[in-house]
Amino acid sequence: MRLIASRFIAILLLVIPGLLACFGFLKMKDSIFYYFSDFGNDAVTPNFDWLKFVLGLVMFAAGAGFIGGWTFFRDRKRNYVAPRFKQKRPRPPKPQN
Repeated sequence: MRLIASRFIAILLLVIPGLLACFGFLKMKDSIFYYFSDFGNDAVTPNFDWLKFVLGLVMFAAGAGFIGGWTFFRDRKRNYVAPRFKQKRPRPPKPQN
C-alpha cells in the first residue's frame, strides 16, 4: 500500500506542474488572440493585456522548467545524459614535496 501511495504522490508532482504549464500557455494564447481579434471591431481600440500574458509566461516557464529539471536530474542519476552533462568528480589532491 505504501508503494502505491508514493507512486501516486510522484505522479501528482508531475501532473500539477504540467497543468500549470498548460494553463499558462492558454493564458498567453488568449491574450494574443484577443488583441488581434479586436482589430476587426471598430468600436474598441485594441490594447494588449500585458498582465495576463506575463502571468501566463511565468506559469508556463515554471511548469516546463520543473518538468525539464526533473527529467534532467533523473536521467543524470541513471547515466542517460551526454558526457558534458555528467557530474564532475573531484580531482585527488596533488602530493606535496
